[in-house]
Amino acid sequence: MAASSLSTTFSALSLNPNRHSHPLLFSHRLILSASKTPLSLLLKSPHSLPPAKVASGDFEIPFLEGEDVEDTGAFSPPERPEGYVPPSSFDDGPAETEEEIARAFEELYGAAYSGESFLGNDVYAMDSMVKKATGFGSKTKKEKVRDGFDERVVQVRRVTKVVKGGKQLHFRAVVVVGDKQGNVGVGVGKAKEVVSAVQKSAVNARRNIVAVPMTKYKTFPHRSEADYGAARVMLRPASPGTGVIAGGAVRFVLELAGVENALGKQLGSNNALNNARATVVAVQKMRQFSEVAEERGIPMEELWK
Repeated sequence: MAASSLSTTFSALSLNPNRHSHPLLFSHRLILSASKTPLSLLLKSPHSLPPAKVASGDFEIPFLEGEDVEDTGAFSPPERPEGYVPPSSFDDGPAETEEEIARAFEELYGAAYSGESFLGNDVYAMDSMVKKATGFGSKTKKEKVRDGFDERVVQVRRVTKVVKGGKQLHFRAVVVVGDKQGNVGVGVGKAKEVVSAVQKSAVNARRNIVAVPMTKYKTFPHRSEADYGAARVMLRPASPGTGVIAGGAVRFVLELAGVENALGKQLGSNNALNNARATVVAVQKMRQFSEVAEERGIPMEELWK
């Protein structure tokens, strides 16, 4: 009974093409004949059934009614308005200058493209006065600062620091900087390398610049003495042509300050750093005759009386 009912069901099965009411959808007719299909194939799962063979005459492809597919109209462009002037070719115009090209790229990619920042500085050049340079087999080095000051290394000593694990070796450098126009400074710095120690001391000296009072003969206006720690320095003016008669750190300070005629003497310790700083203190004690006359409220001629 079950086999006969299945055969009756499949024999009555047919696909109705009229159930698709939309005219644009393709319709086809596929009639399954149960008498031609074996029962063993019908009892199998639908996934294992062989594909049905459909004749080419069973497909019906309806076309859109009232539409001629082969009828294609010609394209008619709009009419040009009155006074229309066709644009010139790209190659016919004048050649753009480099400034115009750079300005155009600036608008697209920003101001940094042309190498100029908003403040007008060159972004490819370093604004800082110290430039780094690397060499083969050496650490980062720095070039000398070009600000008008000359540097003179007075002393380089090895110093050690006792720590828990032993001793740490460093270098201490004493440097004097000056522009030979009345400005001089003394600095000290420590580092693990001599070059780094000199650079640190030079930066420290530039932070401690003092002005040296001098006369038109490039000498001191009067005598002066000062001490720094155990070091004591005596400075005396000299007549033109005498030169700088001094030794040690005192001579370096006077030469870089621009003094050409002077006498100097170290009376205390021989420590280079203390003598250099004592020289700076002695220079700071000096005053010009015009300053003293202005403080006293008298003309300069009466100072000689």
